[in-house]
Amino acid sequence: MLISVVIPVYNGARTIGPLVERLLAALSGSPLQIVLVDDGSVDASDEVCRALSGRHAGMVTYVKLGRNFGEHNALMAGLWHARGDYAVIMDDDFQNPPEEVGRLIDHARRHGYDIVYTHSPVKHHHWLRNLSSRLNDRVANFMLNKPRHLYLSSFKCLSRFLVGQILKYRGPYPYIDGLALRCTRNIGIIEVRHAPRREGRSNYTPRKLLRLWLNMFVNFSVMPLRVSTVVGLASSVLGLALGVEVLVERLVRPGVPVGWASVLVPIVLFSGVQLVMLGLLGEYLGRLFLTENQTPQFVVREVVESGVPAPSPSEAHPS
Repeated sequence: MLISVVIPVYNGARTIGPLVERLLAALSGSPLQIVLVDDGSVDASDEVCRALSGRHAGMVTYVKLGRNFGEHNALMAGLWHARGDYAVIMDDDFQNPPEEVGRLIDHARRHGYDIVYTHSPVKHHHWLRNLSSRLNDRVANFMLNKPRHLYLSSFKCLSRFLVGQILKYRGPYPYIDGLALRCTRNIGIIEVRHAPRREGRSNYTPRKLLRLWLNMFVNFSVMPLRVSTVVGLASSVLGLALGVEVLVERLVRPGVPVGWASVLVPIVLFSGVQLVMLGLLGEYLGRLFLTENQTPQFVVREVVESGVPAPSPSEAHPS
């Protein structure tokens, strides 16, 4: 049984070498393929990944993207090159110990799960990252109909069946967890250790987190449109109630002029609601336009195996 470990690399020159060595040591008794995807790093990650591919011939595949496309797009590129019966996704920052990979594979095989998520009682993230993760979890319950007990961790194991289903998605805005939940509910959970970050800080800026949430909102659910309809109806009812209140006030106190607040507040309220709805519709239409315009999901600049550049596809998706 071949195991593939897919690792998106972004400015991970200091950590990716030791991580690969520990993975090879931890899984020395199993056929292993490690897929490193350089997502437009600006440090020495390219040189380090090339050296690893040459040092561990036949075990390390290096995929260099044309520019930074984002973590989930880089993961899709890695999954395209993963040949294993199971594919494990993990970060390059050592917060997920390599020794836990074998436990994920065993858990998935023993119970026949399509995907196994990890859960850690104690997470060594910055408090703001933990807060955003909890918010993302609550939103996913609503948007993706996610089981409430399930935490969408970045460290997970996918079966060959699920990888094949995920790769059917060709749009430019992938979200791995949304694609997985769209295909299966045969999901397992296993508790693992979560280690402190070894180098630097998280690459998830508020802007990237916002983009990830937009992918969840707009690409994998029509719930925002339904919510906007409910908000529109509620605003109409509120406007009607305010109109009745103004009419009653004029009848009861005909000599008292209507104050500016009673006029300004409804205008500001309804204008804001309308702009939010227009922006939401524009986001849906804009993404449809970009998808029809064949915006690439990712672009592979080069694939390196055994330290030697291999023929790479001329288009976004490998054949």
